[in-house]
Amino acid sequence: SKGMIIRPYTPTSEVSAEGHFDLIVKEYPEGKMSKHIASLKVGDSLAFKGPFVKLPYEPNMKKEIGMIAGGTGITPMYQVIREILNNENDNTKISLVFANVTDKDILLKSELDGLAAKHPNFSVYYVLDKPGWFWKGGSGYITKEMVQKHIPGPAADSLVMVCGPPPMMNCISGDKNPDKSQGEVSGLLKDLGYTADMVYKF
Repeated sequence: SKGMIIRPYTPTSEVSAEGHFDLIVKEYPEGKMSKHIASLKVGDSLAFKGPFVKLPYEPNMKKEIGMIAGGTGITPMYQVIREILNNENDNTKISLVFANVTDKDILLKSELDGLAAKHPNFSVYYVLDKPGWFWKGGSGYITKEMVQKHIPGPAADSLVMVCGPPPMMNCISGDKNPDKSQGEVSGLLKDLGYTADMVYKF
């Protein structure tokens, strides 16, 4: 088909970058846009529009921020993480639970590990659906116990951000409404007592 295809992507470059921006795009066999981007060569062009601010973050707007990400859902989290950690006056504590299929699927792992080693207010816990023999992180799917251990509990001064493929969203928080508004919270987070004002779905 010759119809227009539009997909949202979150840049992974610094907000202050001028003249360029970086994207992480995972090519999927049935992904019309990802396959097209993967086929582009130097000198080819692609139309973009934006940026569109989804979460107007303010320093210290919450005491703690928990993040639950799956696959390429790490990209908006990475932007928020760097926004916080690049500001020495922002004391927000960040806890990330990052789920993938195998260790080879973990995007930005070296960058995340480097930030966690450098900043005491940032921690990351990896979960793999198909871990190898020597894997020391979480195994299987994200559970209530993992959330309780690694994500701040329900509170007015904390926020949990969620981004990932639809099955993960449905399990953790429920997906957004068809009109892209946040909608009600369901899934594990609802069972653990989180309310709509404590959860943000990318």
